Amino acid sequence: MASHALEGWLEEKRSVYLYRAVAAAESGTPRQTLFNELAAAAEGQARLWAAEIRKQGGTPPAAYHPDMRTRLVAWLLHRLGTHAMRHILAAMKVRGMSLYFKPGATHGMPTTLAEVGKRHQGHGGNGNLRAAVFGINDGLVSNASLILGVAGAAANSQTILLTGVAGLLAGAFSMAAGEYISMRSQREMFEYQIGLEREELDQYPQEEAAELALIYAAKGIPEAEAKKLADTLIADPARALDALAREELGLNPDELGSPWGAAISSFISFCAGAAIPLAPFLITSGNPALLVAVVLTAASLFAVGSTLSLFTGRHAILGGLRMLAIGGAAGAATYFIGRLMGVSLG
Repeated sequence: MASHALEGWLEEKRSVYLYRAVAAAESGTPRQTLFNELAAAAEGQARLWAAEIRKQGGTPPAAYHPDMRTRLVAWLLHRLGTHAMRHILAAMKVRGMSLYFKPGATHGMPTTLAEVGKRHQGHGGNGNLRAAVFGINDGLVSNASLILGVAGAAANSQTILLTGVAGLLAGAFSMAAGEYISMRSQREMFEYQIGLEREELDQYPQEEAAELALIYAAKGIPEAEAKKLADTLIADPARALDALAREELGLNPDELGSPWGAAISSFISFCAGAAIPLAPFLITSGNPALLVAVVLTAASLFAVGSTLSLFTGRHAILGGLRMLAIGGAAGAATYFIGRLMGVSLG
């Protein structure tokens, strides 16, 4: 148990060190006051952990010495600024990073207890659709380029078909594995952060309420109202943890992501895109199949570019033409490279 208390002390002292680094980076702004106050609050929590260490018969460290990672983050923070480092700081459990995310990408400020959590419902669909569109685009461009490169080398239709199938499967499994590992690692990190927040909420709820009130006040809520809202939230442990995760860590506990869901979605979307230039070779062969593959790929690239304009805000036709130009350049390059290699090897 003493080791757990020591870990808590180190966690809070690291937070103090980083809060002060953020405050220095925000010198001259209203946020400087917020992070200085958060540093003071974390210092107070560190004293509670020190008392717990003594209670268990141990001796807390005389001074805190930041590790190499913490010093590196503080050094980068000084040179790059808080906004550029917000994701890393959030991962290191520096509270208040939700201030640096765009309101539309995270959430607005709640004014009542009932609003906590509700404003986050139903916002996951756009992210899934965006990921699916990009997966289709990756499969389409990579497999079309592969097929055109092999066709440029004057390979027969059977070789092209075999290459296309191999490219589809290799790319899909690679994408799925990468997405699974990435999402799994991200989810484990988020769950660890929320778990630490849960422990701190159990250990010292009033200190957590004070930190939450500071963040609400920094976002524009009058100090008295911010304190009242924070105290109301802390009285309900479930809602308190939800609010702390969102406001202090910038996380949505309901949308941490599913590793298997991300892997399966990536696999299916990549296969869908990679199958488009491959399909003509299942029906016919030779130049007719290649011509149909080029036409289908071009039409699909334009459609994908137009769809992506929903996320970028660009004109649909311009988005389609841009994607067609990029994909077309990639396909043409691999075709001529394949042709040159075919001639030289022949």
